[in-house]
Amino acid sequence: MGTKPPLPNVLPGESRVLEAAQRSLQGQRRGMRAIWPFLGPAFIAAVAYVDPGNFATNVAGGSRFGYLLLWVILAANLMAMLIQSMSAKLGIATGQNLPELCGQRFRRPVAIALWLQAELIAMATDMAEFIGAALGFNLLFGVPLFTAGILTGIAAFAILTLQARGFRHLEAAITVLVGVIVAGFAFEVFLADPSLPAIAKGLVTPRLDGNRSVLLAAGILGATVMPHVIYLHSALTQRRVVGISEEAKRRIYRFERVDVVIAMGIAGVVNACMLITAAAVFHAHGLTGVTDIDVAFHGLGTLLGSHADTAFGVALLASGLSSSSVGTMAGQVVMQGFVQRQIPLFVRRAVTMVPALVVLAVGWNPSGALVLSQVVLSFGIPFALIPLVRFTSDATLMGTLVNHRLTTRAAVVVAGVIIVLNAALLVQAVTGSGS
Repeated sequence: MGTKPPLPNVLPGESRVLEAAQRSLQGQRRGMRAIWPFLGPAFIAAVAYVDPGNFATNVAGGSRFGYLLLWVILAANLMAMLIQSMSAKLGIATGQNLPELCGQRFRRPVAIALWLQAELIAMATDMAEFIGAALGFNLLFGVPLFTAGILTGIAAFAILTLQARGFRHLEAAITVLVGVIVAGFAFEVFLADPSLPAIAKGLVTPRLDGNRSVLLAAGILGATVMPHVIYLHSALTQRRVVGISEEAKRRIYRFERVDVVIAMGIAGVVNACMLITAAAVFHAHGLTGVTDIDVAFHGLGTLLGSHADTAFGVALLASGLSSSSVGTMAGQVVMQGFVQRQIPLFVRRAVTMVPALVVLAVGWNPSGALVLSQVVLSFGIPFALIPLVRFTSDATLMGTLVNHRLTTRAAVVVAGVIIVLNAALLVQAVTGSGS
C-alpha cells in the first residue's frame, strides 16, 4: 500500500529494502529504522562534493586566507542541499530523470545540443576525478602516474561491478569510501589543532579580502555544485521506491530530504575540514601559496608528522575512486535520457579513461588538469540548473510536490549566484587575473 510492489527481477537484497520502505511508508517502522531504507541516493550524489577538485580549491583557500572563507563552504553546502533535494524530488514526483524530461520536452536539436554539452561536462568531470585517484596512488605508493592511472581504471571497474549485485551494494561501497574521506580529515584536523574561535568566526562572518579571495570563493562554489550529479540524483530516486499516490510520493520525499541533509551535511563538514587543515598548517606557518595537491601532501607530512600525509593521500584516493565511478554512472544517465541511447557501462568507463591516461602519459601537471576541468565544468552549470528549476516549478508535471513559491525564488537566486561566480572563474582562466 502506497508503493508499487517490487518487480520480479529485483534482487533479494533490493526486495528486502523495498519491503522495509513500504513498512516505513505505512507507519510500521519508526525513527532511524523508518529512515534507513531510504538512505543511499544522496550519499552517491554527495561524492561529487568531496571530489579531487574540492581538495584543490579548499587547500588553496585555507593556505592563502586562513579561516576567512569558511562561510563560503557553509553557503555552498546549503545551496547543495536545496539543489539536490529538488533533483531527488523530480525523480520521485515524475518517475523520470532530468535528462529524460529534457529529451521529451525540448525540441530535438535542443535536446541533442544539451546532450553534447553534458557529455563534455561528464568527460571533464571524469578526467579530474580519475586523475585525482591516480595522484593518490602516486603519492601513497610512489608508482609512476601512468601506472597509477591503470590501477585507477582497474579499481573503478571493480566498484562498478557492484551494480550487478543491486543498488544497495553500490551504495554501501560508496558510503564506505566517503567514510574513509571523513576519517582522514577528522584525523588531519585533530593533528592540526586549529583555533576554535577562528573557525567559529570564519563560519558566521561573511567577508572577503581583495580580488584573490573573491576568485577563490568563486572556485569553492564552482567546485561544489556539479551538473552531472544534478542529472544523476533524479535518476537514483525515480524508480528506487515508487509511490502510487500523491500522499505516498510526499512521504517518500520527506524521507529523501533526510537522506540529502545527512549526506550533504557530511560533505560540508569534510570540505570545512579540508580548509581548516590548510589554514591551521600552511597559513599559520606563512605558506600561503600551497595550491598543488602533491605540495600539500608533502607539506602535511613535514609539518604535522604522525602520517598526516598518508591520511591525506588515502582520503584523496578514496575521493577519486568513488567520484570517478559516480561520474561514469552519470554519463550513462545523460546519454540514455537525452538521446535514448545506451552503451555498456564498462565501455563508457574504458572510453572516458582515455583522456585522463593521455594527460598522465604526457606528463602534464595533475593539479593543472584539475583546475582546467573546473573551468570546463563552469559551462555546464546553467544547462542543468535552469531546466531543473523549470520542471520542479511546473504543477502539471510535479503534482503536489511542485516547488513552493519561496523554494523557486531561492533556487533562482542560487542558480544566478552560481552562474555568475562560475563566469568569474572562466574570466580568471582566460585573462589570468587574480593571481
